This record gives sequence, structure tokens and C-alpha cells, in this order.
Amino acid sequence: MALSTLSYPPTSQNQRVANFTVGNDEQPYIYDSAVLLSASEKDELIQAAYRQVFHEQQMLQNYRQTFLESQFRANQITTQDFVTGLATSDAFRRLNYESNNNYRFVEICIQRILGRETFNEKEKIAWSIVVATQGMSAFIDALFNSEEYQENFGDSIVPYQRSRILPKQSQGQLPFARTARYDQRDRPDLVTKPSGIFFNTVDMSEVGDIGSGILISALAALIVIALILVLSSAASL
Repeated sequence: MALSTLSYPPTSQNQRVANFTVGNDEQPYIYDSAVLLSASEKDELIQAAYRQVFHEQQMLQNYRQTFLESQFRANQITTQDFVTGLATSDAFRRLNYESNNNYRFVEICIQRILGRETFNEKEKIAWSIVVATQGMSAFIDALFNSEEYQENFGDSIVPYQRSRILPKQSQGQLPFARTARYDQRDRPDLVTKPSGIFFNTVDMSEVGDIGSGILISALAALIVIALILVLSSAASL
């Protein structure tokens, strides 16, 4: 028999504060399939779902769920079904469940699915027990079926970080996922560059430059070794 989820007191966080804000560049864009009109808007929603579930650090071509994308574009599944499929995919399991302990995995899922930080350590413990006793899929399904998720996102909205910035606050909460940013002097040294939604495009000119540098270094090393051998042979004579 499965254990019941432990109770934990919610703390006062931004997402629990009712606010009436005017949209601006700092507020998240809400992707809602209920108001989509074109195929390009569906593509943007799919990108937003990947970005929310996998974050920029994990968005690779090999992790795309093309079957889910096809079903969503054909209106066979809802946005919630699509996001659930991403969160229960083998790629998400390998990248997040198998590479973290249960406490960290709970924190990741609550951030990406419910759009908020965990209330406290008691909430992490409560949900980690669910992960340990019922498994990863049951835990994720419980988050999607929770009253909190349904009230905030329903079956048509892609989850997002809720109330990151409140009025009259000088600084809002930091985004959950923060990707390293590089200035002009660092960018020439980067081989992999973003292309569209996934980071899988390689600048071949930069690869050629790197390959030439490696070849020159290898030749210089061989010359040094040859000189050492010649000198050692001369000394022995």
C-alpha cells in the first residue's frame, strides 16, 4: 500500500501573492494553446515547452520527442499531455532523475512543472518519499494532476516561473535556469553555437582552425622528440 503524502506548511512566496501587473518585458510570455491561430504559433509553443522542461542547457537534437510533436500539431493531445510526455521521457529521466538524488529531482520538477521554488525542506522530503515508494512517473503525474497545476496552467498553458517579479520590488527572483553568458572575447573560442531551438550546429570554419592548431602542436612535439633522440644518440657515441 502506497504511503500518503506528508503534509507541509506553505510559505509566503511570490507566486502565492495576488498581484495585478501590467505586462512588460520582465513578465513571462504565456503560451496558451487555447488561443493559437497558426502553425508557427504552435511551433513557438513547442519550443517554449522544451525550454521549460529541459531548459537551455539540455536542449539537444537527440532529445526531441518527434512523435509527441506530431500528435500535438495534429490536435490529438493537449498542451498538458505534451508537457507531461516531455517530463516522463527517457531523455528527461537520464538527464535529471538518474543524475540527481531524490531531493534535487523533486526541486527540479517543482520548478519546471509548478513554476515555483519548493516551500521548504519538508516539501522536498514529502515528495521524495513519493518518488522512492511510487516511482518517478507517479510523482510527475501527481504534480500535473494537482490542484495547484490545474488552477494556474490547466490543460492549455505551458508552465512558467510564476510571479518572478512583483510591483514595488527593486529586484525579483532569479530565473531557475541561468545559462552562462559570454562576451566578445570568449565567443570565438566556442565551437557549438545555438541554431533555432536546439544547440546542435557547429561552425566548421572554427573547427578547421582548431584542427590546424592541434596539428601544428603535434608536429612541434614530434620535432622536439626527434631532436632529443638525435642528441642522445650523439652523446652515446
